[in-house]
Amino acid sequence: MGNDIFNISVPAVYDTKNLYNAQFSPSTVHCKNTRLQRYFRRYLMQKAISVFKWKVPEHWDLDYFLYTLYGYGYCAVLNTDEFGVIPQWGALGGYNVFYRPTYVMITNPLIKGMKKPTIGIDCTVLKLQPDYGSIMDLVDYYADMMALCSESISINLINSHVATVFPAANKSVAESYKKMYDKISSGNPAVVVDKNLFDDTGKPTWTPFQANLQQEYIADQILADMRKIEAMFDTDVGIPNANTDKKERLVTDEVNANNVETATRCELWLEQLQAACEETNTMFGIDMSVDWRVDPKTDIEDNWNEEGSDKE
Repeated sequence: MGNDIFNISVPAVYDTKNLYNAQFSPSTVHCKNTRLQRYFRRYLMQKAISVFKWKVPEHWDLDYFLYTLYGYGYCAVLNTDEFGVIPQWGALGGYNVFYRPTYVMITNPLIKGMKKPTIGIDCTVLKLQPDYGSIMDLVDYYADMMALCSESISINLINSHVATVFPAANKSVAESYKKMYDKISSGNPAVVVDKNLFDDTGKPTWTPFQANLQQEYIADQILADMRKIEAMFDTDVGIPNANTDKKERLVTDEVNANNVETATRCELWLEQLQAACEETNTMFGIDMSVDWRVDPKTDIEDNWNEEGSDKE
């Protein structure tokens, strides 16, 4: 309470904001709020949304519905005078004997008044996870790691350009080295240089430093790690993948073991969504459904057998 850092007057300039935020977010390595992290965030979010295939009424905005469901973790469906039966996001409120929410508070400038429908009576709630949570924590976690890998690749590619360093005594000698290196790099079969670059015995007067590019180049390893990270994300959201390095004798049982891991978590999501769809159809007389776009339990095994992998 006695810390003056919290006594910030408004408006606050950037240095004051940085000083305040540093108390909670130390100035180390940050992935959030960068364009690179947002790129992978959008990429992974779209992959996660693509796992299930939806059938919804024609007058629904499917993008709004899906991004609300995945971004917030739940979406209410209610009947309105203006637009009929539509999906809307709102704040959950109340609690029943099991401490589950009992109503949804919905405000929309195009819908007259604030709506407060009772769940199970006036509206239904489709939730992605049992705790009504979104998948943004999952998406952000993997987007952070992929952004760091991508940044490391860029740095390594730049560093791999530094191959030869010539120490020069003065500017004139330095210019001679530049011209010589330019001609050699251009592929000239014969390069003429200043004789002052050699001593009386004909030995060069320079001792170039040459970096071991093969040893320092690790971009290929980072790319392999990025593929593993993305495979881990695919496993978490139910996208079929082998989730293992390619082996000469990778057997079907190893692939099947990953199929179970891939499907288990998303089956829980799918069961809840399908039950909510049935409840919504019964309450409002509409036709909506959801199912796997690609069943992770069968797709990999079928493809693997078609490619003729080894079996044991």
